[in-house]
Amino acid sequence: MLKNEIDKKRAIRGGLTDIGKANGITYGLAIGDALGFPTEFMTLDRIKPKYGPGGIMDLPDPALFSDDTQMSIAVAEALVKAGDKDIEPIMEAVKDEFISWLHSPENNRAPGNTCLKGVANMERGIHWSKSGLSNSKGCGSAMRVAPIGYLYQHDPDKLKEVAHATGICTHGHPAADAACIGAAFLVKLALDGVPPEKMIAKLFAFTAGISAEFDQAISKVEKSLAWEDEEKALAYLGEGWVGEEAVGLALYCFLRYPDSYEKVVIRGANTNGDSDSIACIAGSFSGAYLGINAIPPKWVKKIEKSSYLEELAQRLADKKEAING
Repeated sequence: MLKNEIDKKRAIRGGLTDIGKANGITYGLAIGDALGFPTEFMTLDRIKPKYGPGGIMDLPDPALFSDDTQMSIAVAEALVKAGDKDIEPIMEAVKDEFISWLHSPENNRAPGNTCLKGVANMERGIHWSKSGLSNSKGCGSAMRVAPIGYLYQHDPDKLKEVAHATGICTHGHPAADAACIGAAFLVKLALDGVPPEKMIAKLFAFTAGISAEFDQAISKVEKSLAWEDEEKALAYLGEGWVGEEAVGLALYCFLRYPDSYEKVVIRGANTNGDSDSIACIAGSFSGAYLGINAIPPKWVKKIEKSSYLEELAQRLADKKEAING
């Protein structure tokens, strides 16, 4: 092995402490989101003429993230406040954070209608278990669950309970529920250091019986991973507007490049549809697996609210330590 490869592996290992993983997740999802935000709503045949044959390769200036990260932050803040409590106080904290997001002047980055309607329903007093749109399986619930996978890494039952509750308050379709639970669980698997080739089997076991549509989407990932043509695989997996496709595409990006955060989020940002959500979710998997030292420092410095993301990661890590004792 070449010396620079050894040095790189040592540097990555240095980011695999729990706080290194917390930072890997917060920065990982935000940077992926910001990289994919400019190409959202664009197909590859429109992305390439604008950004070059490789597509978008670097963060824009300014490097702004979308509602995906904003809502992930809201979930993280709620967990810091109430993550050690039962589901009702947790969801009360989630409701408060979501309502604050709903009325924030920064909530101007193409938020999803289902998220807006579900949160508005909670604000009107509808209980979180009934506030969601029953027929919506958009990816708006799955895009925001990475903090849940982090905080409840060692408590899979609580992870499932909280992911389910935070998801159905806006998105009630079983496929969205499975995608939400599955995305949080994949963060947990990445934190556990589960070999990437074993993740799909564990995911199927954890989400069994929730949604046949989600199972089918993940089966397509398994089938297409060996294909040489990545763009053919992306087209086969869909555009990511619905939860099962977004998680499937994000998982494909991660499993294709498990040892490179950069390649994961660049692949996610250069897809045919909801590229910011795909790269955001994929970035959370990769950040959880590789830690903060795998993320280019120039991107960490460039992303908006960089200092806040670091501080939030520390508070999440402190909460996790308090819960686990």
